Amino acid sequence: MSMPSLQDGIDKAGSAVNLLWKPGAAPWTPEVVEREYEHGWRAEQNAWHEGVALLNLSHHMYDLFIDGPDALRLLADLGANSFENFAIGQAKQFLPVTARGNIVTDGILARDGEESFTLSGIPAAQHWVQYHGERGGYDVAFRTDPSSAFRKPAGDPTLFRYQVQGPRAAELVESVFGGPMPAVKFFHSAPVELDGRRFKALRHGMAGQAGWEFIGPWEHAAAVYDALLAAGEPLGLVRVGALAYTTPSVESGWIPSPVPGIYTDPELAEYRRYVPLFGIEGQRPLNGSLYSPDIEDFYCSPYELGYGKMVAFNHDFIGRDALEKAKDSVRRTKVTLVFDIDDARRVLGLGDGLEFHLTYARNRVERNGELAGVTMQTASIDPVGTILALTLIDKEHAEPGTEVEVVWGEHPGAGTDPNADLGFPRIRATVQPAPFNQHARTLYRRNAR
Repeated sequence: MSMPSLQDGIDKAGSAVNLLWKPGAAPWTPEVVEREYEHGWRAEQNAWHEGVALLNLSHHMYDLFIDGPDALRLLADLGANSFENFAIGQAKQFLPVTARGNIVTDGILARDGEESFTLSGIPAAQHWVQYHGERGGYDVAFRTDPSSAFRKPAGDPTLFRYQVQGPRAAELVESVFGGPMPAVKFFHSAPVELDGRRFKALRHGMAGQAGWEFIGPWEHAAAVYDALLAAGEPLGLVRVGALAYTTPSVESGWIPSPVPGIYTDPELAEYRRYVPLFGIEGQRPLNGSLYSPDIEDFYCSPYELGYGKMVAFNHDFIGRDALEKAKDSVRRTKVTLVFDIDDARRVLGLGDGLEFHLTYARNRVERNGELAGVTMQTASIDPVGTILALTLIDKEHAEPGTEVEVVWGEHPGAGTDPNADLGFPRIRATVQPAPFNQHARTLYRRNAR
């Protein structure tokens, strides 16, 4: 008996929104790592701002290994970003969109060799690539390594991934390797060696802070991790757990897991029958105070998500025509909302301190009582002293300093008018840029190009 497909789930539920709408859904946090380590989430957040932090990304990433003579051509046919001068050892944010110009979801694409690539992140992009590779006559081969929570049979990951972040990251790295890392551009990697173990160092950062991501075969995982811990101890190294790990995206302006624009186009019916129901596309919940029975109201374009500068019309790709038509008529833009802390404490019951709060709820953002935008991710940020919400907002309300209100609550879904007044409380908030972090807004990608 075959496993149910995404289309089977939509048909049974009656609509994509009925399938995905789950009021009060618990927010996702990385699998197989502690929620907090010995210092707690506040110290973990502050570590990448003030000291040095170590993050274990080995278990929750989904990897698709793509090999073959047509691998680059396949990726360029699907990616809205440029593939010119894509060097071995370089990584880039991969932007697949549908024919209608809606993002499938982004991922991190690394070029490992002339014909070898690794696509990492949320598996919606990987499903899209593998489907088109298998159905499009490309000379490519695929191998997948899901997250540790879903790997069957259970076993170790193929790769380890450790991030070292923060102002003291360079000190830690120099201590481990006996000198500074090779000079490479942002999102480029260099081969490194530690006690005869060879792996790579990717120049990477989060929340605007300096850092490196070390990636290599799992057989070296324990030795590399122990070396980082030992070198970091005199520097006050802080290990980052699952709670704090989810939050730097709010500061750095990256919207995780936008709704894939795949649920309604009749031409994608075959694709929906290819995608498993019990995958990210059929299980990642929608919830919050902004409800619509039409899943297309939750779709996003890469322009709204802040990826406009990455879109390149120097090649043909799925969705090119739609993106060309849409580039000058984008209604929403990405901002950060800074919550009024007193309102947040009153509505969320936080008490006198800033307790941890995380949600991916799509909450209504109003200006003068009218719908102005929608929150995409909301989290407590201890170094800021309040809660921030990464938000898509109508451009006329995007000026920094604009005052808005976030409608906080859980719409029950089908059977209740989307615009019904359900008595939800409001939280006052102020619009600020995204990325929120000043360093992230100005220096983070300075030499990425």
